[in-house]
Amino acid sequence: MSSRPDPSEIEAVLLGGEARYTREEAVQLAGADGDFSKRVWRALGFATRGEDAVAFTDGDVEALRITSELMKNGVLDEDAAIRLARAMGQTMARLAEWQTSILSTLSHAPEKSTDEEPHGPLVGFSQELMPDIESLLLYIWRRQLAASVARRIAFLRSSEDAAPTYFPLAVGFADLVSFTTLSRELDEVELAEVVEGFESTATDIVASGGGRVVKTLGDEILYVANTGAQAAEIALQLADGVKTHIEVPDVRVGLAYGPVLALLGDVFGTTVNRSSRLTSFARPGTILIDDALAELLRDDPALQVVAVRARHAHGLGQLQPYALRRSFEPAGPEA
Repeated sequence: MSSRPDPSEIEAVLLGGEARYTREEAVQLAGADGDFSKRVWRALGFATRGEDAVAFTDGDVEALRITSELMKNGVLDEDAAIRLARAMGQTMARLAEWQTSILSTLSHAPEKSTDEEPHGPLVGFSQELMPDIESLLLYIWRRQLAASVARRIAFLRSSEDAAPTYFPLAVGFADLVSFTTLSRELDEVELAEVVEGFESTATDIVASGGGRVVKTLGDEILYVANTGAQAAEIALQLADGVKTHIEVPDVRVGLAYGPVLALLGDVFGTTVNRSSRLTSFARPGTILIDDALAELLRDDPALQVVAVRARHAHGLGQLQPYALRRSFEPAGPEA
C-alpha cells in the first residue's frame, strides 16, 4: 500500500518545480512592487504566506514579472491588473475544483489504481495528462475570447446608446421547481446526478440556441442572448427539454429584455432583476416574459404572447408579465 503523498510533493509535481523563494525574494527577482505583489496574490485567491515562508516557485516569479512588465509598459494599470487577476483566479479556482473531481473519479477506477505511483494515483494521472490539458485549456480560452470580442463588437455596432460594458441583452433565468423538496428525498449521490444532469442539459440547450451561460447555481441557470428570438427559443427548449432528458421536476423560466451592465463575466441591472422576479412568479413548466420582450415577439407567428395578471415586485414596482408558448401548444394554466 502506497503512503499518502505529502502536499509539498503534490505542489512540486503540478507546479513543475519546488518552492524556492520567500515572498521578498520572489518580488526582488521579478522586479515588482512588494505591496502590489500582496494584492495580486490575494486577488488570485491564495492564502497569505508568512514573510519567511519558502512558498514561491520559479513559475510564480515569472508570472509576477510578466504582470509587472505589463504595468510598466502602460498596458495595464494597477487596478486593471488586480481586476484581471481576480477574474482569472476565481474562474480557474472553480475549473480546478471541477477538474480535480473528474480526475479523482478517473484515477480511482480499478484499472488506474496502483501502489507504485510515488505521488498517489491522482497526482500521477494529472501529471500524465498535464501537457494535453494545457493545450486544450489554451485552445478553449482563445475560442471563448474570440467569441466574446465578436459579441461585444456586435453589441456596440447595434445600438448608438451601447457602451463597452452597458448594452441591451435578453436575460433568462431557469430553475428547477421544488428543488428543496427534491433535496430531502434524494441521497447525496442522486442529488448530485440531478444537478449535473440539469446543468449539462441546460448549458447544451443554451449554447446550441446561440446564447451564453453566465452562471449556474445548482438548481438555477442564468443565461443571456443577443436577440429576443434566441432567448425565447432557448426558454421553450429549457421548459421542455430538461424534463425530457433527465427525471426532474418542472422547469420554470423568466425572461426580460433591456440594458445590462456586463462586468467580471456577470450581468447586473434592472433587466436581470426583472428576469429573476418573473421566474419566481412563473408556475411550474411555464415561461414568463416582460413587456419589452413581449413587444419584440408579438408578431412572431410561431409564438403566443398572452398577458397574465400584473404583479407587484419589491424594488421594481408593478410588472406586467406575459406567458410565452408556441402557437400550436394548448393553453396551459395562467402563470
